[in-house]
Amino acid sequence: MAHESSFLQELKQRGVSRRQFMHFCSVMAAAMALPGTAAAQIAQALQKKQKPVLFWLEFQDCCGNTESFLRASSPSVASIVLDVLSVDYHETIMAAAGKQAEEALAKSAADHKGQYIVIVEGSIPTGENGAYCTVGGKAAIDIAREICGGAVATIAMGTCAAYGGLPAAAPNPTGALGVADAVPGVKNLINLSACPANAENLTALIVYYLTFNQIPPLDAYGRPMFAYGVTIHDNCERRAHFDDSQYVEKWGDEAHRAGYCLYRMGCKGPVTHQNCPVVRWNEGTNWPIGCGHPCIGCAEPDFWDKMTPFYRHLEGVPGFNVQSNLDLVGLTAAAGVTGAFLAHGAVSFVRHKKESRERKETGALEDVRETDQKPPAASKKVNGGE
Repeated sequence: MAHESSFLQELKQRGVSRRQFMHFCSVMAAAMALPGTAAAQIAQALQKKQKPVLFWLEFQDCCGNTESFLRASSPSVASIVLDVLSVDYHETIMAAAGKQAEEALAKSAADHKGQYIVIVEGSIPTGENGAYCTVGGKAAIDIAREICGGAVATIAMGTCAAYGGLPAAAPNPTGALGVADAVPGVKNLINLSACPANAENLTALIVYYLTFNQIPPLDAYGRPMFAYGVTIHDNCERRAHFDDSQYVEKWGDEAHRAGYCLYRMGCKGPVTHQNCPVVRWNEGTNWPIGCGHPCIGCAEPDFWDKMTPFYRHLEGVPGFNVQSNLDLVGLTAAAGVTGAFLAHGAVSFVRHKKESRERKETGALEDVRETDQKPPAASKKVNGGE
């Protein structure tokens, strides 16, 4: 497969106009919480970039993240970039199969060592020496060590790949782990947690990396701050009802039909960091809470163990536990969530600064410094919230 085509050449061949391309760059700048002036910088970088080689590895998964990836339909933001990625290996969508597919992966990984991007979907089982998941006769853990070890960056797509997800829920019979725990020391690892992850966040992440030749600032759980920097509660369209103590009491009641807050129905939005209310799904059509279903906290580590039962109030959160006087919770909870968010942001900032310093000291980013571009400072508005 040839890789000499730039993004701009590919877009022209696909009928994407210059105006559409610049609009895409503006949307990407907004998605990454960068000022509007960053759009020109993104456009300049993408015009010169070659199509990145990408390997998509599927392990202990339900294929939900692949489904999300495939539903980035034109003319959505995600499709413009996702359609021009050089996906050299993806079991679900590639034409080759069996021995031919595995040989193609091995050859491309050798030819582009230190230059390709890996996306891992699904948890990695470690029990019985990896026998619970094998591809082409090789254990998933061995494939991950080999392919991720030669990548310039690895993206753990979905909560299973990021933290183990549902397969890792107690009692975890297969010994399922996320990438960070199963393959420690992976270079430039970014977690795009959620079940499944949104393809538009994947797009923004890749655009950021191609534009600035570095990974974006991450939070304490290895997630991009532009997508996971605020809670769902902060950007929720039903937040005003929460502040006014207007809650759904029963499925299908008048409050439910009127779109009132779903906290009493078990919504985990106050403790879940993700930009679902902003990017939404199906080309921005809707999202779970918009459809009348509470957030289940799928972007958080150990969500299956910590967030269940899904339709019960989450206990142990200041101002949000089941014993709280819910007529007053709107007044008290905001302070608790704000404090939690500030602590989350502070920890993430300190961690990112420490990791950046360590990367500079070890020279870990030398092979990706193709230009001297630096990301502009993030705007005050993050994912639609102040």
